[in-house]
Amino acid sequence: MLFRRSFTPSLLVAAALLGGCTAFAPAKEESIARRTMALLPADALLLGEQHDAAEHQVIERETVEMLAARGRLAALALEMAEEGATTAGLARGATEAQVQAALNWNEKAWPWSAYGPAVMAAVRAGVPVIGANLPRERMKDAMADVSLDVQLGKEAHKVQQDAVRKGHCNLLPESQIGPMTRIQIARDRAMAQAIVKARVPGKTVLLLSGAGHGAKALGVPQHLPSDLAVKTVQLQAGLPMTPREPGAFDAVWQTPALPEKDYCAGLRAQAAPKS
Repeated sequence: MLFRRSFTPSLLVAAALLGGCTAFAPAKEESIARRTMALLPADALLLGEQHDAAEHQVIERETVEMLAARGRLAALALEMAEEGATTAGLARGATEAQVQAALNWNEKAWPWSAYGPAVMAAVRAGVPVIGANLPRERMKDAMADVSLDVQLGKEAHKVQQDAVRKGHCNLLPESQIGPMTRIQIARDRAMAQAIVKARVPGKTVLLLSGAGHGAKALGVPQHLPSDLAVKTVQLQAGLPMTPREPGAFDAVWQTPALPEKDYCAGLRAQAAPKS
């Protein structure tokens, strides 16, 4: 969700901070199909996961399969692959190795075992999978782009800065909060642009990302055109550590809690003075 990618402590802490209470109910109370169809029609559906919750990736795969089976999936967009990467030129029978190559998959950041099933379900259905994340080589420019400071409202920008601060376990120098917030905003904007490019009338672009990117007041929805119908879902493992404002997501699907873990321990150890 933040600049430190995927399964790093800062990302997992940020995910834990994105608790919610809108339509909060266990995801298994009814089928994923029924819960998803209740949110449609929509030009874009944003599923925001907690990156270390395996059940969230299962829900993502099931959502891909359900939408594809009904002929309603326009494209599968991924935070886990960079803008410009696509499977559009591959056949339905492409191998997993071919798909990973087409997406320039970064196994160290995003384990294929977690996300491959959803990706391959789209490929097998003939649905393009597209990278939506800001390319890494553009992040340095984003850090210096002061125009990103006004992409959100003043209050929303402060909230985003606080999320970056907490997501990095309050260990970042204050001088880095602004530049890191710009990266977060630039990534949200890149994902929004990918959705717009993949839009197909009468179908839905499905975005898989960390939960923070799906928050209505802070994330990708802020950068989408007003004529695009978007619905957002937060996948929440257990009860949220910090309540989120009502309406942050159109729905919050609860999954079983994960074992307690100090996600900041590793970063604190790295930051500790060496004896």
